[in-house]
Amino acid sequence: MVGLKEELLKSIWHAFTALDLDRSGKVSKSQLKVLSHNLCTVLNVPHDPVALEEHFRDDDEGPVSNQGYMPYLNKFILEKVQGNFDKVEFNRMCWTLCAKKNLSKGPLQISDEDAFKVWVIFNFLSEDKYPLIIVPEEIEYLLKKITEAMGAGWQQEQFDHYKIALNTSREGLSAWELIDLIGSGQFSKGMDRQTVSMAINEVFNELILDVLKQGYMLKKGHKRKNWTERWFVLKPNIISYYVSEDLKDKKGDIILDGNCCVEALPDKDGKKCLFLIKCLDKSFEISASDKKKKQEWIQAIQTTVSLLRAGSPPPHKEARQKRKELRQKLLAEQEELERQMKELQTANENKQKELETVRKQLEAAAARAAEEEKKRLQTQVELQDRFSLELEREKMVRQKMEEQVAQKSSELEQYLQRVRELEEMYKQLQEALEVEKQARQDEETVRKLQARLLEEESAKRAELEKWHLQQQQTIQMTEAEKQELENQRMIKEQALQVAMQQLEQLELERKEALEQYEEVKKKLETAANNTKTWKDKVAHHEGLIRLIEPGSKNPHLITNWGPAAFTEAELEERQKSWKGKKATSE
Repeated sequence: MVGLKEELLKSIWHAFTALDLDRSGKVSKSQLKVLSHNLCTVLNVPHDPVALEEHFRDDDEGPVSNQGYMPYLNKFILEKVQGNFDKVEFNRMCWTLCAKKNLSKGPLQISDEDAFKVWVIFNFLSEDKYPLIIVPEEIEYLLKKITEAMGAGWQQEQFDHYKIALNTSREGLSAWELIDLIGSGQFSKGMDRQTVSMAINEVFNELILDVLKQGYMLKKGHKRKNWTERWFVLKPNIISYYVSEDLKDKKGDIILDGNCCVEALPDKDGKKCLFLIKCLDKSFEISASDKKKKQEWIQAIQTTVSLLRAGSPPPHKEARQKRKELRQKLLAEQEELERQMKELQTANENKQKELETVRKQLEAAAARAAEEEKKRLQTQVELQDRFSLELEREKMVRQKMEEQVAQKSSELEQYLQRVRELEEMYKQLQEALEVEKQARQDEETVRKLQARLLEEESAKRAELEKWHLQQQQTIQMTEAEKQELENQRMIKEQALQVAMQQLEQLELERKEALEQYEEVKKKLETAANNTKTWKDKVAHHEGLIRLIEPGSKNPHLITNWGPAAFTEAELEERQKSWKGKKATSE
């Protein structure tokens, strides 16, 4: 009953939307009453005027609108439908209400009756959503059926061009656009109107009236045993036979069920191409016009009985349901694919943001390193200036000392020479210490750089493994998904190549950092050795000489040249040295 209700709603929707609107933009109550009365009449549903008046009473909240009619339609009409009505008469009533307003006024190559049949077929094949449309796949199915019924060849290339033009503008066609398409003769060129009309009628009989097969055959009577020509019509559960194909004079029915069977009979009594239809209460002997017709009828009846046993719908309805399920499945797969594409795009955008963040962090780190280098250079310049100032002061002091020492004896020349050597040693020691300090700073910088590069290399490897895993998962998709994701895969491969290049660059920088670290380490070891050498030299010389220090506050000795510049202890030491030299010379 659910499928029947959907079919009825489609025809009623056409009739309802064709009603005129009043000034407020709503359908008038009188038109709804007329439509409801006509529906009750053609659907054999008892009409209840009291319920209608009660439902459509005039008050501020009365549902006299598009939405308000559906509750009444469902409750008082559709729920009471039993199926004992003429479908063609019902559709013709709805067609009468909507055709005059919507049918194209231009010339068509099909009659109004054929247009009505196309409209009914549209309601059968259209999607179960409103406003009603028929999708390109169903249009192709219908046009193929009509072309086959006309005995013409199907022009697939022509329809593909039409389908491409249709898909670029909309999802499908309305009923009136479908009538215009078939009536334009675009897909029936070379066929006369009678052939097209017969083809539409054949498709209408199959899809709407459930006529699985029809044609003239001879039937043997049960009482007189004479053979009479009848027009047989096979439907999903019955075979009706008429005097002629106009279906006006019906002679009887053969009720089919799961217990029926059909079998071929040998020729007898001058009749050929015989077969027998066995039912529970009686059997029917029938003679076809030729062997091909006989086999076609036997096959059609056997298929019908098999469907009755399995409880399956007619082939065209089952095929329509399968096409709808396939479209729903493809739509779901397309939505899932779009969702995955959005996720991939979001992941890619997030990855781009992460890379941008890393780039900014690297730039900030480089700026900080440059600032630190600038500060270090500034500090070094300040230290050099300070050292130069101290050196200048030391030079001034040394000049004063040289002026004083110049007045002393020649024996002090060696002492002054040693003092100069000591000053030079101290200067070289200071430089060696500076080199050692600089080497240690360079080692620390290289070590930090190496650690950062190792962390970035580890992060990049994790990223590459993740991208590689995603690429492997993408490769395992179906062939249909592969073709649609080809562009995304190429983008991933480019990103992967960029990441590989970045990884190789990081690897090269890490190797360079290791080489710099080894060089700095060697410089540090050299500086340490130089420092140790200079310390040993200083220690050795400090055992031989001592720096000139301010004299004691004791009174100085008086010599022939004036006050002496040394104390008594120093004078005694010098006397011992002179005596030793004198004794050696003698």
